[in-house]
Amino acid sequence: MKMKCFSIALLFFVITGSSYAQSYQKTDNGVKATVKGTDIEIRFYTPSMVRVIKSPQGKPFNNKSLSVIMEPGKTAFTIQQNKDNIKLKSDKLTVDLNLKSGDIIYLKAADTLLKEKPDGIQFTPFNDAGNSTYTASQSFILNKEEPIYGLGQHQRGALNQRNQSYRLIQDNLDDVVPFFQSIKGYGIFWDNYSPTTFTDNTDGTSFSSDVADGVDYYFMYGGNADGVIACMRELTGEVPMLPLWTYGYWQSKERYKSQDELTDVVKKYRALHVPLDGVIQDWQYWGGNYLWNAMEFLNPDFYDPKKMVRDIHDMNAHLIISIWSSFGPETKPFRELKEKGMLIDFTTWPESGVDKWPIVPGYPSGVKAYDPYNPTARDIYWKYVNQGLFADSIDGWWMDSSEPDHLHKKEQDYDQKTFLGSFRKVRNAYPLMSVGGVYDHQRKTSSDKRVFILTRSAFAGQQRTGANTWSGDITASWETFKKQIPTGLNFSLSGIPYWNCDIGGFFLWNYKKKLDDPEYRELYARWLAFGSLCPMMRSHGTDAPREIYQFGKPGTPVYDAIEKFIHLRYRLLPYIYSVSRDVTANQSSMMRALMMDFPGDKTVWNMNSEYMFGKSLLVKPVTDPQYLKKAINGKDSSWQEDFSTVKTTEVYLPGTTGWYDFWTGTKYNGGEKVMKETPLNIIPLYVKAGSILPIGPDVQYAEEKKWDDLEIRIYPGANGHFVLYEDENNNYNYEKGAFSNITFEWNDAKKTLTINDRKGSFPGMLTTRKFNIVLAKGNNAAGIDKSAGPDKTIEFDGRKVEIKF
Repeated sequence: MKMKCFSIALLFFVITGSSYAQSYQKTDNGVKATVKGTDIEIRFYTPSMVRVIKSPQGKPFNNKSLSVIMEPGKTAFTIQQNKDNIKLKSDKLTVDLNLKSGDIIYLKAADTLLKEKPDGIQFTPFNDAGNSTYTASQSFILNKEEPIYGLGQHQRGALNQRNQSYRLIQDNLDDVVPFFQSIKGYGIFWDNYSPTTFTDNTDGTSFSSDVADGVDYYFMYGGNADGVIACMRELTGEVPMLPLWTYGYWQSKERYKSQDELTDVVKKYRALHVPLDGVIQDWQYWGGNYLWNAMEFLNPDFYDPKKMVRDIHDMNAHLIISIWSSFGPETKPFRELKEKGMLIDFTTWPESGVDKWPIVPGYPSGVKAYDPYNPTARDIYWKYVNQGLFADSIDGWWMDSSEPDHLHKKEQDYDQKTFLGSFRKVRNAYPLMSVGGVYDHQRKTSSDKRVFILTRSAFAGQQRTGANTWSGDITASWETFKKQIPTGLNFSLSGIPYWNCDIGGFFLWNYKKKLDDPEYRELYARWLAFGSLCPMMRSHGTDAPREIYQFGKPGTPVYDAIEKFIHLRYRLLPYIYSVSRDVTANQSSMMRALMMDFPGDKTVWNMNSEYMFGKSLLVKPVTDPQYLKKAINGKDSSWQEDFSTVKTTEVYLPGTTGWYDFWTGTKYNGGEKVMKETPLNIIPLYVKAGSILPIGPDVQYAEEKKWDDLEIRIYPGANGHFVLYEDENNNYNYEKGAFSNITFEWNDAKKTLTINDRKGSFPGMLTTRKFNIVLAKGNNAAGIDKSAGPDKTIEFDGRKVEIKF
């Protein structure tokens, strides 16, 4: 009996650590403790990732995450105690919990990464539509000069998110991802879906959510930006491959009013021999507003939709069509969803049942958003997409208003009940649920066609849904254009790699003459150049059409610039598609802030005007007008085009590596500023030394020609590595191993290129091919505009070959 009592006492001592310390409980994944009225749990998910859960004492918090799909793995860790502090150590990370204050510190070896602010946890009682819960916040202390990035999409023009305050709530121009990452190589994901305030100031850095039964956040250490993003993807989902054709050029407008107008766009591009991979049909193919989003072609001007789709496909193009998260009262989906109580009653777009602007208040549309949190509602939504559109072989979905539009934002709107509680409680996860519902259902319906969704909003985890998010209904201006660069970069730094914007801006309110305005024409050409080096190249807008033939004829400056950059996009497709595979297979990012690849260069930590496209190409969009002059006629003055003098743009080339001008082949040193001549048909574009860049054939659509005669450009100055990826382009057989990799390696010291054995295979794969090797010499010999021809031509049959220069 005495021995048994001794064992119990020893067990108590082991758990509490000592008689003077607060108690804690060891769990399989971490520890639990109660400190100052707060229950705290720390769980290791991996050796470099921990979850922290806090709730008022005695009120257990069991959050079934909508974003997180990972289960905690078995992580080896030790616990060390020193008085009131316990240290949980994995082989990657140390988590220090103070059992007296409840504060947590995260360390890598002896280096402090992040601290919770003392007394930085707060729970304030809150009545959420009759449910007793809390408003909860957690504050952290960052180093004074430590930049952070992410938070989704917020169009203020800042790359570094320090000294910012955001009301994180989904909107047309704002996409919420409550996640940030630091230049120090860690990230924080705040797993909450209610409206949340993010604040960074001298008092600290905090998240505060309107509705929370507890605090639930993840700390992840990746070592660098790519590593943090890899953690976030591991936690919330990996990125599927998008079809090759989605990386071509896309033409759209608000809106094509008939199927003849829509198909004529493809015909005109083909007649002009300007590449095009698809067109997008915006709203009202269903008819009037009472039929909003019927997901059927009820508009008589779309008289034979099956023929329309077939005609587009016969011209080797694709069609994406607009679908919304809301339904008009005369539609079949509305009636079925209403009968089952699956609509949310707040004002959304369109307000009026009459198709005119401004709205006619006496004729409300009755349009209501549906409840995508309800799995049965998601089933119903897909049923109508499938039978009305997917069955007609439409290729992809433009999920507009996927946040959705919440007009007037009355507080009582948030009291609306959804399947998962009040709308307030789950508001920010709406796009994840609505977009994810379409992805999941199409995957179950067919594996022969990859899901592609163009959507206006996103939330953490949406990278797993086959979606590319655009930046909303932006207004055309040079200032808006400038802001698109950091907007896209922060979105990508939030872990979601596919982003684009309306080339040329959606609204043309600032330009009375629309396409006849010389300033707008220059803006559009520069914007389209930027769009050619984004994850999706898509021209779209209202107030004036944007097809290339609206900007003049061949031989005129704007037309020729547009055509050149569309061709550039297609020449880069082997590189772009291989980069997309790196995104899927290796958790990489396509649109990359310079701090991702050059974290040691403090000059780029806050640089919001340049970026990497993949890991080889540096892009500096021209975001100021250069070719305008005032024309004064009597009392009137206006802008005119003036191309008499070639202007220049300053570019910073980061790091200690060498760089090559993509257009001329001229070599420069890193860490320097250079002046680049920028006529209308040039965007400053530089290739990092050590890059191996595949250049594809000149084509009219992405799959017109096989890649059997590629130009392979070698940029010396460092060792290089590139994997050329190929598969069947538009199905999911790659998930079963149906793909091939050809790895190129450049040994700079030996001036040797090794093309390794091809790995893998797929139906239709090229078994033999030609590679035309071009070695950049830094003397204008390897520019795309005037290549001197291949230095060597290699016949490749899949077996390893070495080429000595």
